[in-house]
Amino acid sequence: MKLAELVELCERTHRRYHVVGDDSFAVLAALDVEGRLFAALDGELVHLVRTAAFLGTSTRDTYLNPGGDGLWPAPEGSRVGYEYATGTWRVPPGLTGARYAVLHSTNRSVTIRAEIDLITSEGLGVPTAFERDVCLDGQAMVVTETIEYLGPRELPADRCRLAPWSLAQFTGGPGCVARFPDAGVGTLRDLYDPSDACRCKAGSCWQTATDGSARYQIGLSPAVSWVEMRNPVDGLRVRRTSEPLPEGQRFIDITDLPPREELAGAPVRFSVYSDTSGFLELEVAGGCPDVLRPGDRLSVTARTEFERS
Repeated sequence: MKLAELVELCERTHRRYHVVGDDSFAVLAALDVEGRLFAALDGELVHLVRTAAFLGTSTRDTYLNPGGDGLWPAPEGSRVGYEYATGTWRVPPGLTGARYAVLHSTNRSVTIRAEIDLITSEGLGVPTAFERDVCLDGQAMVVTETIEYLGPRELPADRCRLAPWSLAQFTGGPGCVARFPDAGVGTLRDLYDPSDACRCKAGSCWQTATDGSARYQIGLSPAVSWVEMRNPVDGLRVRRTSEPLPEGQRFIDITDLPPREELAGAPVRFSVYSDTSGFLELEVAGGCPDVLRPGDRLSVTARTEFERS
């Protein structure tokens, strides 16, 4: 899809949007569609776009995933997760119905923000504001993802865990792979179904097939410094890195656990998700403190570099 077509889709469906950049590299922020970001090289979008999310409305029974690059709260599941307030998996309506406002912008940067109330599996309400500070650097998109805690009380770790989590979606296909460096013992772990049959060692890196042949998710340790995807069909290469976390914030387990279970897995910095419907995600996770205090800003800065051969 071309950037101009996405602009037309936003206007036709009465969705507010904001574009920064130029003809060679641009980013569209879909302000009324979860604040999702969509990058374009030479007018051609590189992120996956799902038009159904622009045309319809997500409900408890059906989630319409917009694609692009989205900011979600982690963890997803567990006793302190944010997707099980109703007892079964559901993207919270505070997220799907968020309306982002533009705080300030230039021709190559924009900051957007929306207030979003979250509810844990235990029914604890966590008022927050999601903020996305976007800056274009050559053919890279640098985004500081922030979740600000707006509540009046301190929340200890046994009641609340909260971290920013950037999920970037792309189209997979024949020959498409994700790569990341080997960082020694504990580099990776399967969060759900095993991915051994899809993975192999390639020099000092791991390579895993993201061609849609299997559904799996791999969590990568804080020692891993980058993750990338390569799609030979369209010549696209995307690499994601992240800056060190702010002092006092630490990576957490992002596994989608049942709502009565405790977070107990190893911390995750990056993640690769492969889906049999033909798309993949390169994910960047942030961290959280031991005690969440009023006004805390939980941040991670992710850099996403795009190249098309």
